[in-house]
Amino acid sequence: MGFWDRFLKIDRRWVFLVVWIAVVIPLLKPLGLPTHITPPVKKLYDYIDRMEGEDKAVFLSFDFDPSTMPELLPMGVAIIRHCFAKKIPIIVYGGLYPQFVGMAKMAIDMAKTDFPDIVYGKDYVFLGYVPGLSLVILSIGESIQGTFGNDYFGNRLDTLPLTMHVDNYEKIGIVVDLSGSSIPASWVAYAYQRYGCRIGCGTTAVSAAQYYPYLQTGQFVGMLGGLKGAAEYEELLERNGIPTGRRTATIGMDAQSVVHLLIILLIILGNIGYFYVRRRERRA
Repeated sequence: MGFWDRFLKIDRRWVFLVVWIAVVIPLLKPLGLPTHITPPVKKLYDYIDRMEGEDKAVFLSFDFDPSTMPELLPMGVAIIRHCFAKKIPIIVYGGLYPQFVGMAKMAIDMAKTDFPDIVYGKDYVFLGYVPGLSLVILSIGESIQGTFGNDYFGNRLDTLPLTMHVDNYEKIGIVVDLSGSSIPASWVAYAYQRYGCRIGCGTTAVSAAQYYPYLQTGQFVGMLGGLKGAAEYEELLERNGIPTGRRTATIGMDAQSVVHLLIILLIILGNIGYFYVRRRERRA
């Protein structure tokens, strides 16, 4: 039995093992593969970056659960780090559904480790869940204090310097919604169309295609698409000297890239083996 015969009959468990190794090694020892910055990510980064000193806040909404956390959580961490580094006030919202709140809390805890001088209530505020879905988006346009009353920790919003100053969309420079569903479209319909607030989006790779028309019409300032979009944002932070911590999205892209190359290689070898054996059998 020749090489190609043995290759085509290899136990699939060996393939699973090789794929597992290809994932684990880049995660343990990042390769540092180059990251190409795409225009949607650069536009969102630049827009937030220009808000430094503008006396407006970023409103970051976490509208995802653990099922899409690997792609979307690094985006939230990177945007919070960006705001902390540039001293841009940021209001972190736990999302339109109660199961999303934990994702926001996790992102804040991960981001603030490198910024010990950040003051809660002045530099950032964490809003918890209130029922209402699209009504919440509309109500924020009238009054954040009236919509939420208290923050996640039970502090009254009318006692916190940030929310005393920023009480509706007039003082919000941009809303960035992180979601793997259709929720970003709701922010466009109710916050952008009704109140003129600019919108940015972070979404899963599989959902990104449906939002490109929003970019083309200017309804989205920019967009982070999937793990790659998060990695690009981390790269922009790195280039501008902003602490990135452990670049989880970039490391994840290393593993993803290696596995994709491995799968392509296996497909090529499998086809070569198939046609070689088939040709030999015809000659026989």
